[in-house]
Amino acid sequence: MYGKAFAPEYQGALTTLSVNSSLVDVLAEGTERLREAERAGRPGEAARCGLAVAEAHRRLGHVEDADRAWKASYRAAREAGDTAAMAWALWSGGTLARQRGAFPLAWRLLGLAAELGERGGDVVVRGYSLAGLAETGRIQGDYAAVGRLHEQLLAEARKRGEARHTVWALEGIAQMHRNTGDHDKAYALFQEAAEIAERADDRRGHAWALRGLADVLSVRDGATGRALELLAEAEATCRDMNLSSALAYNHKMQGNVLYRAGRYAEARDRYELALSEFRTMSEPRGEALSRLGLAKSLARLGRDRAETAAELADLARTLERSGLRHAREMVARARREFALDAEAVR
Repeated sequence: MYGKAFAPEYQGALTTLSVNSSLVDVLAEGTERLREAERAGRPGEAARCGLAVAEAHRRLGHVEDADRAWKASYRAAREAGDTAAMAWALWSGGTLARQRGAFPLAWRLLGLAAELGERGGDVVVRGYSLAGLAETGRIQGDYAAVGRLHEQLLAEARKRGEARHTVWALEGIAQMHRNTGDHDKAYALFQEAAEIAERADDRRGHAWALRGLADVLSVRDGATGRALELLAEAEATCRDMNLSSALAYNHKMQGNVLYRAGRYAEARDRYELALSEFRTMSEPRGEALSRLGLAKSLARLGRDRAETAAELADLARTLERSGLRHAREMVARARREFALDAEAVR
């Protein structure tokens, strides 16, 4: 049995905030409470409020502001001698590093966060940090290394009845099944995640689950209309909560669904929108995936083959440097799709 979803990253004076609070509201209240704590000379409270500020900036795509905020939160926590608060700040920093494509830094910060969380006796930040490590490996395509960790974290979340973390783990495992071709298993897990998120009033988790369901319906069943309906529902949630990154990934998935349906001009427009959004928030993984979809759409619309080959070659080099294994495989499939000579795209 799962209770209502909660947001453990909203701490100190901000514990009354909901997991569904608008990020704009979180940022405004968090900033106000942070300033109050700083004026009162309360570094522990400043660290806790600063965490919410950092997370709001990160999810809104304010990369530089988020970077400054998590570091300030860490310094305040260290001044207060609050080991658990230090762990939360490092978790935020590691999550930001992953979002920016700095995977080695993400591994280091999240590993330190897990260690400090255990030392500080905060089981939640330890769990979130281990989840961050698992997600980093999954995004890089290292499923063998992190699959068991996902399953372990799912079991722990189920045992504690933590709806939000259960949803996260289910979605991560579902994504790995989807990427390795087990669409039925992926669909069942995304469906379970959506149901738990809806019952727990976790709108963010529900929006991500709907995106996953739409993807599987599109690729497995060719159910374009239903997939677009689910994405439209998820998009409304993303806009209501100001979830910039989730919205951009939603638009990218709309492009995927339209492309599979042969609606290439519409797909091009969705990919262009997503690309602009990802570039605004300095999100390199989303940018690369949107570039790939855009290149494929333009090729279908008559773009010169040499230009397509050059674009895919540049993408392959970019993804090689970033270590995104699954995305590299997607570029290789695109080369085969358009029968491009491997020698021409080196």
